[in-house]
Amino acid sequence: MKLSIIMPVYNEARYFEKILGKVRKVRLPLKKEIIIVESNSTDGTREIVKKYENIKDIKIIYQEKALGKGNAIMQGLKKATGDIILIQDADLEYDPRDYNKLIAPILKKEVKFVIGSRKMGHKTWQIRSMKTNKYVVLFVNVIANLADEIFNLLYDVHLTDPQSMYKVFHKDCLKGVKFKSNRFDWDWEICARFIRKGIIPIEFPIAYNSRDFSEGKKINIAREIFLNATAIIKYRFLW
Repeated sequence: MKLSIIMPVYNEARYFEKILGKVRKVRLPLKKEIIIVESNSTDGTREIVKKYENIKDIKIIYQEKALGKGNAIMQGLKKATGDIILIQDADLEYDPRDYNKLIAPILKKEVKFVIGSRKMGHKTWQIRSMKTNKYVVLFVNVIANLADEIFNLLYDVHLTDPQSMYKVFHKDCLKGVKFKSNRFDWDWEICARFIRKGIIPIEFPIAYNSRDFSEGKKINIAREIFLNATAIIKYRFLW
């Protein structure tokens, strides 16, 4: 058995080597490969990534243009050879020490799809904490929670955090699936498509360290609200 870790990377010069080091150090009960998809960063990240070109078990894909997280993941999936696939952002918001608890139920053949939930066990309903305007932070958290509720209603599930980046799944889940979402809406699409195939995820609590825009958070709030809402509705009725 092998784990394929897909890591989309864009303008993460400050954090890339730190998170890569954590991913490489984590001890797992199976082999792993790390697939880095670098999206033509403008902050020197590509030059840092190049240092790892000849490292065993690391594959690197260079994109000519930044087309979004979802697009990078789709490119990474084409190169994945593992039985289990895990998505890892190239920042320090998520902790690779959670890998073992997330892959365990798949290794035991209990389920095929696992989500690492930032909300389970969290002390407050506001999982995103930023140093920016407090009203902006409140708005973002309200919208995110509303999106979760709408998704659960439309898909008849009871997930706490379908937006979480930590998606872990067996390669068999990909049969007959062709992803189309290029940006953060990919996180909604994968949940929608798998659930419609009858692949219902289970969730486990994970560590989460929300970062601010000043720390490199890259999200256009208005655009992502539109794309996410579109994805939630579209993939409920269209394949």
